[in-house]
Amino acid sequence: MEERSFDVVVLGGGPGGYPCAIRLGQLGLKVACVEGEELGGVCLNWGCIPSKALISTAHQYEKAGKAGEQGLSFGHVSIDVGKLQGWKNGIVKKLTGGVRLLLKQNGAEVVEGMGRFVDAKTLEVTRANGEKLRVSATRGIVVATGSATIQVPGFEFDGKQIVGAREAVSLPEVPKRLVVVGGGVIGLELGMVYQAFGAQLTVVELTPSLLPGIDPDAVKVVERSITKKGGRVLKQAKAERWEKNPDGSVAVIVSAGGASERIDADVVLVAVGMRPRSRGIGLEEVGVKVDARGFVPTDRECRTNVPGIYAIGDVSGPPMLAHKATKEGEVCAEVIAGKLAAKDWVTIPGIVFTDPEIAAAGLTEAQAKEQGLELAVGRFPFAALGRAMSIRETDGFVKVVTDKASGRVVGIHIVGPSASDLISEAALALEMAATAEDLSLTVHPHPTLGEALMEAAAHSLGHAIHITNR
Repeated sequence: MEERSFDVVVLGGGPGGYPCAIRLGQLGLKVACVEGEELGGVCLNWGCIPSKALISTAHQYEKAGKAGEQGLSFGHVSIDVGKLQGWKNGIVKKLTGGVRLLLKQNGAEVVEGMGRFVDAKTLEVTRANGEKLRVSATRGIVVATGSATIQVPGFEFDGKQIVGAREAVSLPEVPKRLVVVGGGVIGLELGMVYQAFGAQLTVVELTPSLLPGIDPDAVKVVERSITKKGGRVLKQAKAERWEKNPDGSVAVIVSAGGASERIDADVVLVAVGMRPRSRGIGLEEVGVKVDARGFVPTDRECRTNVPGIYAIGDVSGPPMLAHKATKEGEVCAEVIAGKLAAKDWVTIPGIVFTDPEIAAAGLTEAQAKEQGLELAVGRFPFAALGRAMSIRETDGFVKVVTDKASGRVVGIHIVGPSASDLISEAALALEMAATAEDLSLTVHPHPTLGEALMEAAAHSLGHAIHITNR
């Protein structure tokens, strides 16, 4: 069996693993990145990037269909799913190729195959053709294996009618009827894409609310958007099973409040979350602690309980977000290289690319109150903002949550146009320990969407200009 030795081996080439390997190479270490599927991981291949390509197209499609309100006429607006998929796949191919090139340029070697621990310093890698080799690391092994789609018993994926997110970003045609099992981020993002393209959407959520953990006022705006477009949202409802209809379609049997309902569908998207990929790679055999949910606990320097073994990204615990994984990868690389680095951020912003988008940084009102803070909350609706009117996207608001005693901003929540871009200012405000006064005194250019943050901060202080103060 071939044996190779490196300073560091990174197991996984996703948004945590490949930045870690690149940074290690930049720091002068000999590094291997072991990847059994495609570089870029879930995010690049069938998660973040392809889904946002579809979402962007869906948004343009809807706006084009209503452009007559602005005096524009395109005739009949149609969707060519084949061309859309080809365009989306082209983006993925370009970016995965870019990742491979960046690894090479920074001196990181890609080892293709599935890795499994032999001991705390060695992985056995099985290539696609069955050949095996061993790679060892003198300074550490970084576990960056990411996460995988959770499957629901009775709703196993067939890749055509019962699908997960992986298949949902590559559907060959728009389903006439789409049932989404799970009202979380993935389900709502992709469900609303196909709703925009004309699918009749039904969302089945087991809990009392969509998007658990997200500001409830923001969630209400998205839920209204779904129902306004003709969709159905069934909360505290359970998808019990599915059956085949005589015409080849399927029916989902849903129970709620003691009653049962049969919902016909052409495609069922099961999107109940992701699970860490920690099992079956030998972690427990070499003594690494794995908790009951499958996460690998780490300290602020990405270390597991076994010296020389590190974990980053989804496998190391929530939030399961690509940008969190990337930051952890950089921190981990610097720790291994002997630099002073740690996971010391104040906030990891989160985004839901629904229509409208939701973005958040810091604490919700409920979380802040649980910490015993007395709050001052400011809100500014996009309906009162000139820029939002000019682009015909006025649903939603900016909410600024502050600690009344110190004036410090502890959370910012945005639902509305370009929330995904606006939230970066919010994250910086929290990292800089900004106060509501800091935000309100910062001159924001006009007319822009960013003015809503300034106005919401001023509203929390009682002196907003373009909204009535309490």
